[in-house]
Amino acid sequence: MQFEGAYGIINDMEQMKLRPTSSMYNIILSGYFREKNFHGARNVLKQMEVAGVKPDALTFSYLISNAHCEKDVIKFYDAMCNSGVQPTKHVFMGLINAYAACGQFEKAKQIVSDSRIPVQNLNEIKNVLVGALASNGQLSGALKMYEEIKEADCNLNPKAIKSLIEHFQCKGELNKSLQLLKELNDSPYWIDACFKVISYCIQQENLRSTVDLLKQLKDKFSDAELAAEVLFDEVFCLLAEKEPSDMQFCLNLLKSVKEEVGVLPSRKSLDFLLSACANAKDSKASFVIWKEYETAGLPYNVLSFVRMYQALLASGDRKSANKILNKIPKDDPHVRCVIRACKETYTKHASLGTKGKKKHGQLAATLGLLDELKAESGH
Repeated sequence: MQFEGAYGIINDMEQMKLRPTSSMYNIILSGYFREKNFHGARNVLKQMEVAGVKPDALTFSYLISNAHCEKDVIKFYDAMCNSGVQPTKHVFMGLINAYAACGQFEKAKQIVSDSRIPVQNLNEIKNVLVGALASNGQLSGALKMYEEIKEADCNLNPKAIKSLIEHFQCKGELNKSLQLLKELNDSPYWIDACFKVISYCIQQENLRSTVDLLKQLKDKFSDAELAAEVLFDEVFCLLAEKEPSDMQFCLNLLKSVKEEVGVLPSRKSLDFLLSACANAKDSKASFVIWKEYETAGLPYNVLSFVRMYQALLASGDRKSANKILNKIPKDDPHVRCVIRACKETYTKHASLGTKGKKKHGQLAATLGLLDELKAESGH
């Protein structure tokens, strides 16, 4: 945000004998708070005071929402009341979020009982309470308010539902997350929430739920093949990032994606699976994935050879790794750097402690550099 430019407009108005409004300062104030620039926010308040512009309800809602402790929440709210400014829905929302962030959950819940809340705003404010409680670990309270909103046949805020989904996963309640996801079906939040549930299913190695959600994801992008491919790549990336385990879940998921979902894995997806093989030190699974390149009609390139080499070295199959090494073109210095990093990581007797983790991290960074080079070259 160009704060200096915004201030410049206000200064120009003063020179033209036009009085700036609180709305103009509020725009700058909200920008500073978004960037967590509290010093800049304080300067806005000083500028308002110098210009003789009084804070309005929106100004106070920003101050309350960004208060660091309960004492500050009360201070800003009292200042608002003493100045004669009446609370608006934004102020009530700010109070809920501020109290919840400070751990004052009962006070946050009491806000929705305030008789000054207009009837037309009550449901929206209750939805904010659902999100605030869920975001701060108060799932039982969030769910109770959520059920209350449903029973009253009121609209459920998609953002609040998404927040519930994310935090129910922390508690391991997959069925509840799946149920909530259905209520987001026509919302722009659905894709992000669905991906988060898929991520949880993969961590738990829940094949059935993962496949069912991938089918839904594919249906959402039936007219956008490229977008669907990107999302499926992200799913396979999760397999490469998860804690090393038996590769059987990965292989079962790959089979289901092909046979049930009807999607052939992209080159990037197979690269991620080879990385998963390296993490799991599974040479048998590496050869299965290696054949998938041919099945998908994807010619082997330098990056696929390097990742296969890495996977075989990690599994201890040096004989097969050397065969792959002989097929890797070594004219590129970056490729030679990656090969050297693989050898240093997997062929030396590295400890399993911090030093070993550091070497694996360095190798991941080197492979990432090779990924970027391949992307730039368009190969």
